[in-house]
Amino acid sequence: MSASALLADERPLVLHVVHRFDTGGLENGVVNLINHMPEHAYRHAVLALTEVTDFRRRVVRSDVEFHALGKRPGQGFWVYPQMLSLLRRLRPQVVHTRNLGPLEMQLPAWLVGVPARVHGEHGRDVSDLDGSNVSHQRVRRLYRHFVHRQVALSADLAGYLQECCGVPAAQIVRACNGVDTARFAPPESAAAPVIEGCPFNNREHFIVGTVGRMAAVKDQLTLVRAFIQVLDQDPALVAVLRLVLVGDGPLRSQCQEILERSGWAALAWLPGERSDVPEIMRGLSLFALPSLAEGISNTILEAMSCGRAVLATAVGGNAELVDSPLTGRLVPPADADAMARVLAELVRQPAVVAAMGSAGRDRVLARFSLQTMVATYQRLYDSLLKPRQAQVLARPRS
Repeated sequence: MSASALLADERPLVLHVVHRFDTGGLENGVVNLINHMPEHAYRHAVLALTEVTDFRRRVVRSDVEFHALGKRPGQGFWVYPQMLSLLRRLRPQVVHTRNLGPLEMQLPAWLVGVPARVHGEHGRDVSDLDGSNVSHQRVRRLYRHFVHRQVALSADLAGYLQECCGVPAAQIVRACNGVDTARFAPPESAAAPVIEGCPFNNREHFIVGTVGRMAAVKDQLTLVRAFIQVLDQDPALVAVLRLVLVGDGPLRSQCQEILERSGWAALAWLPGERSDVPEIMRGLSLFALPSLAEGISNTILEAMSCGRAVLATAVGGNAELVDSPLTGRLVPPADADAMARVLAELVRQPAVVAAMGSAGRDRVLARFSLQTMVATYQRLYDSLLKPRQAQVLARPRS
């Protein structure tokens, strides 16, 4: 859609601002919001401070513009002229920034008078896993004055915004991620699904697996060490236990190296990044998330929606998603021993694991559907815009 056509469209425009528009849970949430919010309500544009990748193809609506500023590392003041020019051309009614990096773009949005300015906190910064970084707190304290509402994806993040960053409770909105329960659904038949290309199948094996960026904060190394420990301690499980690590990143080669040194590499599969995540989830016996920090994990929700039990670390919003021991189990972060103990226990109880998966599906349907998430954001945008629109209509005409 051309710029002139966008301006002629009377639907309010939401400009979603992210650091980089690429594969990730935060970005996937933006895609889901754009694709599933009613088209008559809002139109959307995406602005990446650095670059927009082929991930944009996941947006199925044809009326969405994508923009990239090519920002270099560091403060973004030098891109303010580009940002101001773009804001004046697009004239968005809502600017919605996400996480610390794009937060400074709220200043130019304030300067041009964007009517509704929203900021979302989706998870801990990699360099500030416990939220104790005073510099990060100061930045959030400074820019909170330019923001109308702050969205926290978990109770943990809501508490951080209020207690550490000085955001008034009345300005904080809780909005959990939602999952497409039709796309991420349990297998249609009783026959165990097979992951394409995988040398294992959950008819014969107990497959523990994870999906996500293979980066330090996701800590797949702890899952690998736990897997090796279980096999070393109980040779009887060698016949059934298998490991699947889906994703790419700096930890992939490290995980592969550790597995090869252990002698158990043949019992693990590391295919890299994949686009068939629903099929992969359905092909697992147990989903694992060994992260050091999380907001509200999309992959946990996707696994639960597919009817899979979850073994996760007790960080961020994970405890809000996993109802332990009903839908899965929680262990301390970076504790391979604890993860190994629980994994060994679950491998021996496949019926219990299956019951956890069924309970997880029910929990998602009741509390974490995509429709619930979209409705929350739509109500938020409406609540900010409608009073201002009413004020404009009420002004006396000259």
